[in-house]
Amino acid sequence: MHNKDLGPVGPEEKRWGWFEIFNVWTNDVQSLAGYTLAASLFIGAGINGWYVFAAIILAGVFVNWLVNLSGAPSVRHGVPYAVMARPSMGVLGARFPAMVRGVVAIFWYGAQTYFASTAVALAFNAALNSPQTGTFLGLDVIGWVSYVIVALIQVWLFTRGIGTIARFLNFAGPAVYVVMTVLLIVIWVRAGSDLLPAVGTIFSNQDVTGWAAISAFVGVVGTMVAYFAAVIINFGDFSRFSKTERSMRLGNFTGLPLSLAFFTFLSLFITAGAYVVFQGGTGEPMDNPTDIVAQTESVILAIVAAITFLLATVGINLVANFIPPAYDLANLAPQKISFRTGGYITAVIGFIIGALWVAVIEQIGLPTFVDTLGALLAPLYGVLIVDYCIIRRSQISTPDLFSMDPTGPYYYTRGWNLRAIAAFGIAAIFAVLTVWVPALAALAGFAWIIGAALGGLFYWLVMRGQATPPSQTTQQTTTPAAAPQ
Repeated sequence: MHNKDLGPVGPEEKRWGWFEIFNVWTNDVQSLAGYTLAASLFIGAGINGWYVFAAIILAGVFVNWLVNLSGAPSVRHGVPYAVMARPSMGVLGARFPAMVRGVVAIFWYGAQTYFASTAVALAFNAALNSPQTGTFLGLDVIGWVSYVIVALIQVWLFTRGIGTIARFLNFAGPAVYVVMTVLLIVIWVRAGSDLLPAVGTIFSNQDVTGWAAISAFVGVVGTMVAYFAAVIINFGDFSRFSKTERSMRLGNFTGLPLSLAFFTFLSLFITAGAYVVFQGGTGEPMDNPTDIVAQTESVILAIVAAITFLLATVGINLVANFIPPAYDLANLAPQKISFRTGGYITAVIGFIIGALWVAVIEQIGLPTFVDTLGALLAPLYGVLIVDYCIIRRSQISTPDLFSMDPTGPYYYTRGWNLRAIAAFGIAAIFAVLTVWVPALAALAGFAWIIGAALGGLFYWLVMRGQATPPSQTTQQTTTPAAAPQ
């Protein structure tokens, strides 16, 4: 039940230090969708901007703790999430969470491809003076050309391999901070002394006080955690290349709480400053930095910003939404679908989803989109952590992860752990309902936390005393046992 892409990586392949992990997160943080989400939370939460800032940083600290837990098993055993799910779901049942994770990632891939294309469109419009054309599915000619270009760039980078992607991320991360800092300076110079007072109050609603303000604060934390949900669950796809757990933890800390704090600081000041400078504090605030850059009327800044925003968004798309479903699809049929083939399938389906973003998906709003996908993934995290840390006490047999022996500890019923599937299903249904059922609207921002907690709790309840321990002779081994190909 494995191919070379799913098998454990050897010591010679564990080349990632803390900086590579740091750049996984900086690119995750810095995407156009990430900025738009942060800006929409500043605008829509109804509380003081500094409180929103604090809530986002708290989310970063929480995510840092979560990924330290989910990444450690893959550092030790060298396998991706699609394989680490086998002890809890079964050697064949792991195809189910891989499919769920893959579907969510493909949706995100399409969304991020669209956001990246807005950066390319910004450059074209700046150079061509925004020519007017007809639209199809909400995109004009420049929009479609930009979208196709971004899609092709991502496929090309993917075919170059993980080494090229790592070098790409190492460049893209710092470059975005440079451009955002320049953009902030341009806006601050124009806003002058009006900017600092506006940061805290311009988006706040005086009617949001007491419990409503506390609920809004916690809701921001929950939505930001849900934004990272895809990487939280499959962080093992990247931590498996880490040299040590220590380097992984250092990369997580610098790339999450620290990097997220700086990016959120820039997002808050740029969003508030643009609202003051370009809109006079009236109308609907701009939450996409490409729209803000366009208002500066600087062709050079528009082109430079477009390139760097493109790099950042493509970076996160490769990290969070291209590589994981490629592994997940390969896990569905290891003998027929390779890692590269899984990537091509992701690209095609994601292209269709992204093409429908403006006309269909965007209408529900980005926070709702984020919370829904996060709620769907959250129980998988709860199941993974409870299984590894509590049920099995961190004891996993690597060879048994790839064995179809009916007496193996992860075989369960014909390769499926139906108890785990049931625990996931019940938790996921309730978590998603908190986003969409009006009577549960107060819980919407807590959807990921609720889903993860319920998934772990239900799994613990149904699996107490059920897990078979790995044999003492195999649990420390890191080479897959012979398995049918």
